[in-house]
Formats: sequence, structure tokens, C-alpha cells
Amino acid sequence: MSDKKPHLSRRAFLGRTAALAAVPALVPASVFGRDGAVPPSERIILGGIGIGNRGTHDLNWMLPEKDVQFVATCDPQKQRREKVKALVDTRYGNGDCKVYADIREFLATRTDIDAVLSTTGDRWHAMAAVLAMRAGKDVYSEKPSAMTFAEGQAVVATAQRYRRVYQSGIQRLSEGNFTFANELLRLGYLGKIHTVRAHIAPWDAAEMRHDWLPEQPLPPKEEVDWDAWLGPCPWRPYNAAYCSGSWRNHYDFHTSCIGEWGAHTFAQCQVALGLWETSPVEYKYVNNDSGDGMVATFANGIKLVLERDMDKKIWHGSCGVRYEGTEGWVAIADGYSKPEVSNPAWMADFKKLVDDYCARTQRPMSHVRNFLDCVKSRRQTVANPVMMHRSMSTVHAANICMWLKRDMKLDPAKEEFVNDVEANRFRSRAMREPWVI
Repeated sequence: MSDKKPHLSRRAFLGRTAALAAVPALVPASVFGRDGAVPPSERIILGGIGIGNRGTHDLNWMLPEKDVQFVATCDPQKQRREKVKALVDTRYGNGDCKVYADIREFLATRTDIDAVLSTTGDRWHAMAAVLAMRAGKDVYSEKPSAMTFAEGQAVVATAQRYRRVYQSGIQRLSEGNFTFANELLRLGYLGKIHTVRAHIAPWDAAEMRHDWLPEQPLPPKEEVDWDAWLGPCPWRPYNAAYCSGSWRNHYDFHTSCIGEWGAHTFAQCQVALGLWETSPVEYKYVNNDSGDGMVATFANGIKLVLERDMDKKIWHGSCGVRYEGTEGWVAIADGYSKPEVSNPAWMADFKKLVDDYCARTQRPMSHVRNFLDCVKSRRQTVANPVMMHRSMSTVHAANICMWLKRDMKLDPAKEEFVNDVEANRFRSRAMREPWVI
């Protein structure tokens, strides 16, 4: 007896039930959701785009969810798509996971897929999200989710036009420790907020490389479709190191040390402040290679400080944030058993504040579950397109400030730099045909 699960999407199920009603048959209990199974009408049929190391972590997070069925993966690298297939087939005990090398074929032919997990490198995040949403798919996209202002704008516009659910992989927005810190700020425990501090990655630099790695012989297209791997980026000679992660710190492919962690921490700060629909208006240049110590100021006067130097003892661990007000402060980063606070008595309210947040927002302390719930309810996710775009705009503005080595003023309403033609040119990049949004 086969134990293969039918690849029946919610869309297909609704179309078939009318026909089945007229034909007497023995229907498996799973169709009705018995014995703990999720009926096909409630299953989310999932596909993958560009799943590598980080993507495998996300996929392993999603596969145990009872209402998820993963059916296909797409990647220009054969080794990666075959690795995902092996993982999924082992999970389900069958050989049904399909593989695709071309994202256009994948999206056009798999009309059964409801949502995609996109975990490409930075260069492809916005492009993959836009193409998937145009094809009617909801999207969970890893971060940094846009390379430029223009890419972020395209993600926002596409999600709105096609009424798609989108979640950026800024998962700390759905973790208890970070949520508690945000709620302390929101509810006034810290008094009047004057400063928030955001961790940027302690490696590489803001000024990225503009050269390229030495050319190596191009492998067969079946092994690596180099044109598709590059996507919208300028043509560069093939080098195998790019495909194993050495694209980082290259201007064509990356968002710098500021974007690497700022994609998380800037978003965390802006959501906590209730400023997730805007960006700072002033950026002060700092004379170093990373942006450490840069002060970006919001229109209301609150300062966002970029912090890289771990010797300052602001926090320990990665992707930290610290919020400072007239009545105290809170700091949190990865690896904490609980947040650090200026007033230990606040910790007595930890569970209540997190529980109240979940009840008020109807969001769970699981970033993946928040996405899947919103796929069904069509509600807005916590890391929605606007929030992603505005926090990534802060990343882009900070990068441009470092590249041009001067202070900047940004008009968030117009999404342009004030009286600075040169800076405004960096809000977009040329995209290489046919990979144009």
C-alpha cells in the first residue's frame, strides 16, 4: 500500500468536491480531517525558490506544520535542488517532490502551489517575490528582502495589486524576548524614548567590493545555470565561490554589513517605535569603514544609532537592540535567556506582556506560523511589505551615506534625498534583461 500523500491544493480540492458528491465512493478519513489529519481544503501547498543553508532551516521549520504540504523546489544549481528534494522526500516517505531549474517554468506550470518559501541570495529576493506574487503565490522571503529603494517599492506595489500575503524573514519580530522589549517601549515603561540602538554585522564593510573573482570554466547549464544565478545583476565571469556564499561583500550581490544585520535590527526598532511606515530623515556620516556609530534621526527626534563594536557592552550576542528612555532601558540579542532591563521589577510582567500582545494582534510567537495563518485569513503579517520596505530603506540610506561620505537628508514621503541628485541615483540599479521587474 502506498503512503504517498495526494498533492491536492485548496484550490483543486474546492473544484473537485462538487464532482465527488455525485459519485458514491470510499473517501479516506484524511479528506474530512479525521485522525488528526488536515483536510485538503485547509492545506497550504508550498514550493521553494533558491533554498540553501538558511532556506533549509526555514524549510525544516515549515515541514512539521500539519497544514503544509511541500511539493516542488526551484534552483539554478542542481546540487541544491536535489538536496531539497531528498530532504522533502525523506520527510514524506515518497519521491514526489519535483525539481525545476527555471523560475519562470516553475511559477507558470505549478498552478497548484499556494505559497513559496524564497531564500535566495540578496540579489534575487525582490525579483523572486515579485514574480511569485504576479503568478498568484503568497511569499515568505528571507532577508535582506530588497537591494534598493526601487526593489522595495516594487514588492509593496505587487503585493497590493495582486492582493498577496507576504512575510519578510525578520523572525525576531515573532520571538518572546524581542516582543517583550517592544512592548516595554510601546506601553511607556521606559518613559519618553530618545535613543534606540541597532546592531550591524561585525564583519565586512559598508564600502563593498566592485571587482570580481577570477573567471573559471563555466559548468554545464544543467549543473549551474549561471545566467539565472546572476538574475538581474550585471554579467560577471563565473567563479564557483560565488555559488557557495562568497557573493557577500560584493556590491552587485550584497547589502553590506549594514544590511546583513540591520535588516533585522532596524526593523525591530522601527516596529517598536511605531515608525514602521516611515524611515529616519537625517543620516550623519561617520569616518570609518562600517557605519559604526552613525546616528539616523526620525522626524520626531528619536535617534537610531548603528552599533558594531561589541566592546561597548551594549549587549552580548548577535542582532541586538537597545531602547533607551527617560525612565530606563531594555536590551536584547540572540542567546539571551531573558532581556536585560534597568528595572528588574519589569520582568514580573514578561508573560503578561507577551500574552497580551498575542491576544491583541492575533499573532503567535512563531514567524512561520504567523505567515501560514495569514495565508488562510488574508490578514497582514507582522513583517509585511511596507514594514520590510521602510526598514530596508533605512539600510539603503545608511549605505548611501557611507558610500558618498557625507550627511544625508531623506524625505520619507517622497522617498527621495533632499537636494542631492547624486544620492538619488543610488535609489535604483539597472536590471539585466530578461530579469527586469
